[in-house]
Amino acid sequence: MEQRSQWGTRAGFIMAAVGSAVGLGNIWRFPYVAYENGGGAFFIPYLFALLTAGIPILIMEFTIGQKYRGSAPLSFFRMEGKKAEWLGWWGIFVAFAISTYYAVIIAWAMKYTIYSFGQKWGSDTEGFLYNSVLHLGDTPGQAGGYVPGVLIPLILVWVIVFAILFAGVKKGIEMANRIFIPTLVVVFLAIVIRAVTLPGALSGLDAFFKPDLSQLANGTVWVAAYGHIFFSLSIAFAIMITYSSYLPRKSDITNNAFITGFANSGFELLAGIGVFAALGFMAAQANVPVSEVATAGVGLAFAVFPQIINEFPGLNSLFGVLFFLSLVLAGLTSLISICETYVSGLADKFGISRNKAVLFGAGIAFLVSTLFATRGGLYFLDAVDYFINQFGVAALGLVEVIAVAWVFRKLDLFKTHADSMSDIRIGGWWKLSLMVITPVVLSIMMIDLLRENLGKRFDNPTGNYEGYSDAFIMGAGWSVAIGVLVLGIVFSLFKWNSRAMQPYDRD
Repeated sequence: MEQRSQWGTRAGFIMAAVGSAVGLGNIWRFPYVAYENGGGAFFIPYLFALLTAGIPILIMEFTIGQKYRGSAPLSFFRMEGKKAEWLGWWGIFVAFAISTYYAVIIAWAMKYTIYSFGQKWGSDTEGFLYNSVLHLGDTPGQAGGYVPGVLIPLILVWVIVFAILFAGVKKGIEMANRIFIPTLVVVFLAIVIRAVTLPGALSGLDAFFKPDLSQLANGTVWVAAYGHIFFSLSIAFAIMITYSSYLPRKSDITNNAFITGFANSGFELLAGIGVFAALGFMAAQANVPVSEVATAGVGLAFAVFPQIINEFPGLNSLFGVLFFLSLVLAGLTSLISICETYVSGLADKFGISRNKAVLFGAGIAFLVSTLFATRGGLYFLDAVDYFINQFGVAALGLVEVIAVAWVFRKLDLFKTHADSMSDIRIGGWWKLSLMVITPVVLSIMMIDLLRENLGKRFDNPTGNYEGYSDAFIMGAGWSVAIGVLVLGIVFSLFKWNSRAMQPYDRD
């Protein structure tokens, strides 16, 4: 019988799952998404999406991993053979692509943690980011040579990731999350407490929480809520299946899913309070509305927040260190989980040792990630991130849910399995969510995305994402999104090693 690594404790698994879900998007994406889609009113579709998509898919993926005791490809293979295995590999290659650029963002956050001492970014924070840190080139698609100031911290990020992955599931991933997650919560709580005491903080919080109930009649707001929940919880790209495969034979699947889902949402709410309190302070200092300073993504983290730190009435360096340290911690916990998907998949498929899988999988990811440490790295990162999330994660999630619910018809089997070991019994809402609600909403998302990225190309030759050229969008966008699917199918054609074919711990 196959002996698979296991988490040391239930708390260790939950911290790892929460660590995977809580990432950079919680801090720099969620607050702005909520603000743009009705403020306080957004929490209604957000909660509905959590209960009808986020937690149901978590339960499904926790059940798949725990029941079939394997990485995503092996679990799908044990579920339905070769006709399902490619789904697991598709998810793994989506994760691989994300890991390559995610590591670079963590490297930036490391640099800014150091820059916080004395506010080395000066008064022109945007110019400092693009010119002094990234040395951004003028032409998208041209690498333009490495930027040593980015490459060196990138190497450090991968050294940390390699060390944790080499140490294994219990002594590496679990131990790291036991340290990183409590530290992250304490650090970010300190940021929030300081932010809400700043002049103008209340105007920022008012902008964040003030409900625009008219937005509830806007279908795009509901789609935005589902989209954010989907991307936020690390579902549908092999992570949660991999992590749950290390659970003991008897584990409370449903409770674990609810705890993971609500813990992630709790941190997002905390992040929203901290970010918008700080933005309110910045708006008050500049005597402008909050709407003029509210933004998201790289600009929020590495241009707007340094401006806010500059205006602090005291302890500027401490606040800067805490903020960028929180980005580093949130990024590392997610990056570790992302890398574990292909480490586990390679070890299962080819029967190689964990250390060899780490060297091969994470080693190639490191080499590819150096592309984003070049002068053209930000352009590549922007395009790959957009296409791999929109047409990788979202498309994979749609196909996975339809396949499990309608093609393989496994929901009754999974419900029985989860109910047999969980305190909370799954009701009819679970099957309704996975068979109807989630597929419908994700289909609407995909149709809108395709219309946005392809439809307007017939009307406007420059209608590409961010106005990038056709050649760049094909090379760094569509080719990546399609390539991960093709690689998933190719890897499913290889034969499994004999060890993977041995009996596993069935229930």
